[in-house]
Amino acid sequence: MKKIECVILDWAGTAVDYGCFAPVSAFIESFRTLGLEVSAAETRAHMGLTKIEEIRALFRIDHVNQAFREKYGRDYNENDIQSCYTEFQRLLFSTLRNYSGPIAHVVETIDTLRGMGILIGSTTGYTQEMMDIVIPSAAEQGYKVDNCVTSDNLPAGRPAPYMIYKNMCDLAIPSRFSVLKYGDTISDIKEGVNAGVWSVGVILGSNELGLTEEEVQNMPEEELKARMLEVRYRMYAAGAHYVVDSIKELPALINAINTRMNNE
Repeated sequence: MKKIECVILDWAGTAVDYGCFAPVSAFIESFRTLGLEVSAAETRAHMGLTKIEEIRALFRIDHVNQAFREKYGRDYNENDIQSCYTEFQRLLFSTLRNYSGPIAHVVETIDTLRGMGILIGSTTGYTQEMMDIVIPSAAEQGYKVDNCVTSDNLPAGRPAPYMIYKNMCDLAIPSRFSVLKYGDTISDIKEGVNAGVWSVGVILGSNELGLTEEEVQNMPEEELKARMLEVRYRMYAAGAHYVVDSIKELPALINAINTRMNNE
């Protein structure tokens, strides 16, 4: 019988840090130290990459590299990227523990999945040093995974598939058809697609929606529905097999996928 044996979750915006705000603020402030402005929307457009690769992507934005040239009289180089990344890390490490609380319904849903015999893996755009803060803090608040893989010592981070493959090796999952990747960014979706596993996006709490819990609760229903629909379209356009509103839908979706696989 074919079935999902492993769910691999992202961290910020998927399992912890509702709205994925910790890295957004650190990106914005680290560029400001160089006298440069990047918007929250620009940082979110590249979220899910490793953080150094996101900084490279932000430097490549036309108005950013033009502003750098006007301010410093030259083009930016790798030293500037590394300097910005150093400041980003300093800012992120100072707040990271405060953004490690599980998103609503994550803990109980993971318990349900474990009751279904499913292993819980994870991938992230954070480095291992960053996860050394997030993992124990999240565990103190009830969220634990069976395996966490960062891109440290791998050929590349997302959207490349290597972190998913490493999870499969670590957890002894022999078939990609038994793996479901679950995440909140376009890079997450593409990571799953590139690995050839089931790729599922989540909307509420996601980087793509980019709202706080309070903003979601107070937003007029029709406006919220419209924004959620835009996210759903983007995720499907990126190759998602399914998109759910929240993690509460995941156990039922997995049962449906299991049925689909065994009826094909």
